Amino acid sequence: MRAGPRHVACVMDGNGRWAQRRSLPRTAGHRAAEAAVIDVIEAARAAGVEWLSLYAFSTENWNRPGAEVEFLMRLVRRVVRKHAPLLLARGIRCRFLGVSDPRIPRALAQDFEDAALLTAENRGMTLTVAFDHGGRRDIVEAARSLILSGTPADEVTERLFADHLPFPDTPDVDLVVRTSGEQRISNFMLWQVAYAEWVFPEVLWPDFRAPDFLACLHTYRRRDRRFGGVAARTNGDPS
Repeated sequence: MRAGPRHVACVMDGNGRWAQRRSLPRTAGHRAAEAAVIDVIEAARAAGVEWLSLYAFSTENWNRPGAEVEFLMRLVRRVVRKHAPLLLARGIRCRFLGVSDPRIPRALAQDFEDAALLTAENRGMTLTVAFDHGGRRDIVEAARSLILSGTPADEVTERLFADHLPFPDTPDVDLVVRTSGEQRISNFMLWQVAYAEWVFPEVLWPDFRAPDFLACLHTYRRRDRRFGGVAARTNGDPS
């Protein structure tokens, strides 16, 4: 059985359906998601995951009803301010991927900056919160950066291109967990997930807990990652 993943990314899906099944407003599902976030962060750290990325708000989520978006902005601000000291105490470095849309309240953007600065010197797990994130936008911005740098076309390599993405020190994603059974990429870290393994647990995100996360890690360890190659034979096993 292979070692655990170095970088795990989670698409935190199912908040709205969780609320709907309980005849509650969608905002109740978002509020209930906080406990799952903290549980997964703690479980990932304890399991030795070095990088954890959470998809909190996409560039497409701006198309949701205005009242829901406003609620999410207030909720995320409360969660960040509440848990930043915990991240600091746990040795977790926190970073925010995206955060470029002017519709983000200035106070929330400042909270993101403060949390990142507070935990910048931590050398434990790196937590990346993707907020106002779009994988296509990141790729377009990297291409613009390369053009503006004057790099000749025949000198562009995958490694050089990756160096122009946000947080270029971020390793490729090994495992993506998307809860609620949905099976879509949803414009999430498109460059970094090129060779990721995917797991789609049926549980809705607000009910997702450490045992569910650890089960996903176990599934990953049982996968045969060949990266387009052929598995090596061991002990006469032709598989």
